[in-house]
Formats: sequence, structure tokens, C-alpha cells
Amino acid sequence: MDRVIEKKKWTPKKIATIAGATLFGLFIIYLLFFRDKSSRLYVEKDKLTIARVEQGRFQEFIPIDGVVQPLVTIYVDAVFGGRVEEIYIRDGAMVSEGEKILRLSNLSMEMQYIQQENHALEVLNNYQNTQLSLEQNKFALERQLADLDYQLDFARKDFNRKKQFYEENVISLEEYENAERDFNYALKRYDIALRTMRHDSLYTATQLKSIKESISRMQENIRMLNRNLDNLVIRAPISGQLSSFNSEVGETKNAGENLGQIDQTDGYKLRARIDERYVSRTHIGQNAEFEYGGKSYRLEISKIYSNITGGAFEVDLHFIDKAPEALRRGQTIQLRLQFSGVSEALIIPRGGFYQETGGNWIYVLDAAGNQAIKRNIRIGRQNIHHYEVVEGLLPGEEVIVSSYDGFGRKDRLIFR
Repeated sequence: MDRVIEKKKWTPKKIATIAGATLFGLFIIYLLFFRDKSSRLYVEKDKLTIARVEQGRFQEFIPIDGVVQPLVTIYVDAVFGGRVEEIYIRDGAMVSEGEKILRLSNLSMEMQYIQQENHALEVLNNYQNTQLSLEQNKFALERQLADLDYQLDFARKDFNRKKQFYEENVISLEEYENAERDFNYALKRYDIALRTMRHDSLYTATQLKSIKESISRMQENIRMLNRNLDNLVIRAPISGQLSSFNSEVGETKNAGENLGQIDQTDGYKLRARIDERYVSRTHIGQNAEFEYGGKSYRLEISKIYSNITGGAFEVDLHFIDKAPEALRRGQTIQLRLQFSGVSEALIIPRGGFYQETGGNWIYVLDAAGNQAIKRNIRIGRQNIHHYEVVEGLLPGEEVIVSSYDGFGRKDRLIFR
């Protein structure tokens, strides 16, 4: 008799299928939730520059180039245009204040001077003649008044005598009245002359004062014309060394044209260009330094030029102590312009990584040194040697500071 065979519920095939599906599901979960999703790149470790994060002394400064210039420079310009007739001193020579450098000629100016001088002399002569005439008229009035005073005195005395004679009945009434009439006439003439002289004296004094002032102005004009002609002879305004002087005989110079400069050789300063990004952090008295001949020299900013050209502005720096004796005009010196004092800070060396990251992140090596992981950081101050790390790193950690070109901003670098 046949026996019914029961069908097994858990066959090997079914178990294998369920196990496979479970494993596949677990694999999917792993891929979705537990797998390391960070991007990675395999690199050669020996081709990288690795530095250690350190706690050390830090000072913020930037390098700038300063050009050596004389402490005082005076520019020599042509006051009036003209033709170079004579050169007394050549470029590079030492000159004394007031010493002749060159002489210009200007025919139109010289002709104008002659005409103005002749006119001035003519006007001056007329003024002097008028002054002489007024003075002569004054003397004539004084002589006239003296004559009238004499006549008045004579008529007064004659009248007084005849008045007494008349009272004594010695002379007639007619003779007495004639004496009285002569006296009154002489008195009136003297009074009129006196008032005329007083009026003329005031007028003459005013006129003479005006004439003297006009003569003084005219003489000053003549002196000014002479000074203008003297300006055709160019003289040294200060003592020093003449430079940038390239004039030749026969050459024409325009009014206001620069002919050269005179440098005082008893001191030097440095003129430097600074990137406009630092204009708000640059101030008078700010320190800078440089090494020269094995010694360190300190300077400070003495003047800031406000004009910004080509993305930079200029400053003058004076030596705090004595300048090196070997400095020469036009020499270029690299300075360290300081923005802070020396202080303790967390620092890393400068490197090419900054161009890629902008100081916002960096690759940090793990403890085993087998890989480097991307980490966000914040860079603060900087100088030509180091960056100051404000946050994101710890002392003793190692970071990659060489260029990140070709890394593609991967999250992890695996060393091989």
C-alpha cells in the first residue's frame, strides 16, 4: 500500500534563497547607512611636504621693497623758459647753496624787460619832476608869505605911529586914514596868503606822499624785473649733490620744466610701495626692519602718500638709528613691515595649500601616519614664514602644507 510523503517546509533551496536575500538586504543597509562614503585618493607620501603644528613665537609682518632715497631732495625747475646758453656744473657734482648751475636766454623776455624798464624810468622821471615842482611851489609860497609878513609889519608900525601923531594933531586925517587903509590891506593879503599856504601845504603833503609811494612801487617793479632776469640764471637752492641733470647748450627749456634735483647726502630714507589691502592698517610711526651686513636696522613710517596707483600706495620710512654707511641712492632693500608685536601662537609653515583652500581647511595626518583627512580650520594672521591657526588644529598634529593641485578636494588621502 502506497504511503503519502509529506512535503518539507524548509528545503535547502528555500533556506539558501532566504539566506541570500537576507545577506543582500544587509549589504544594501550597509551601503546606505554604514559604509564610509568619504571620497579618497591614493597619493605618494614622499612627494608631499608634511609639517608639524607648533606652539611658538609669532609676529605678523609683510615683506615690502624699499628704494633708498636721500633724506632731503629739492627739485630744480626753470622759472622762465629759454635757451640754454651756458652750463657751469655737470650732473653728479657737489654744489653749494646759491652756486650757478646754468644760464638761459630769453630774447622776448629781455626785450619786454627793456621796454618796461624804459617806461618805468619815464614814469619815475615824471613823478620826480612833479615832486620837484610841488616842492618849488611850496618854497615860493613860503617866500611870498615872508614878503607879506614883512609888508604887514611895516604897515602896522606905520599905522601905529600915525595914529599917535593924529591923536596929537601932528598929521592930517587923510594921512591917518591912508595909513589905516594900507595896514588893513596888508593884513588881508597876509591872511589870504596864510590860508592859501595852509591849503597848499595839505595838498602838497598829500601829493608828495602819493608820489613817494608811486616812486617806491615803480622802483620795486624795476627790481622785480631785474629779479626776473636773474631767474634766467639757475642757482642751487641748497647744498648737496646735483643729479638727473641732463641739459645741453642750445637746448630749449620750457617754463616750469624740471632741470634736475639736488640731494642732501647727509642721510637716507626708504620709499616703499604697499598693497592697497593694507592701507587701513598702515599708520605713521609703524615699525619695519631689515638685515644688512649682518646687522639689523629699524625704521618707522614717517609719511603716507594717499594716492593709490596700480593697486598700491607709497610710504616714506626714516631710520630710527643710524643708517648703514654702505647704502647708495637707488638701492633696493627688502623690509619686514610689522603689524604686531611678538606673541605666542599656534603656527604652521606657509605652503602651497593656501592657494587651494584659502586657509579654510587642510589635510591632517592620522595617528598612524597612513592617511590624511580633510579638516576645517581657521587661519588668522600671517607672515612670510608662518600662518597663525586660530582653530581646528592641536599642537603636535601633522598637516600637509604643499600644493593640493590634483587632489580634487578629496575627503581622504591614502598614502602608499
